[in-house]
Amino acid sequence: MVSFSRRAAALLLGACLAVPAWAADAPKVRFATTAGDIVVEVYPDKAPRTVENFLQYVRDKHYDGTVFHRVIDNFMIQGGGMDRSMAQKKTRAPVAHEGVEAHAKGLRNEAGTIAMARTSDPNSATSQFFINVADNKLTLDPPGPNAPGYTVFGRVVGGMDVVNKIKGVPTARSGPHGDVPVTPIVINSATIVR
Repeated sequence: MVSFSRRAAALLLGACLAVPAWAADAPKVRFATTAGDIVVEVYPDKAPRTVENFLQYVRDKHYDGTVFHRVIDNFMIQGGGMDRSMAQKKTRAPVAHEGVEAHAKGLRNEAGTIAMARTSDPNSATSQFFINVADNKLTLDPPGPNAPGYTVFGRVVGGMDVVNKIKGVPTARSGPHGDVPVTPIVINSATIVR
């Protein structure tokens, strides 16, 4: 009887301390930027094609030398596609949209989450991503004014202070990419750190 109680207590303690598998095994990517490091955790169980697309760009070193080219305080910071001279980098074919599926699995466009940028075509996302710096669920989640929404695929788990620093930098409306930081915020490297 005593051994059963100890075993039951051990199982209960283990269950209480358990971390959800998707969080424990989630890949992490570190962006080393000129403003500091940002670490994002991505969820392949919630947006598998999107996460694989993103991680392949990381493995290919695509993000190294790109800038945060669109910064809007109280909305988001966007990067992953332009070099320092604001020339768009060559990308692979777009990834299929997973916004509805990711939303159904609990991912929302809320402050601190990372999502894919795209054109008005839901299936047009390639390398560009944005980090929400405000709660954008009403405008960016499916279904809504931007239905079928924007695919959230992870969240910032380190360096949110850096994200908040970036969101407040002075910007200028220049060319077709308005809200460009006056002083470039460069992603020196992006690496998978798990």
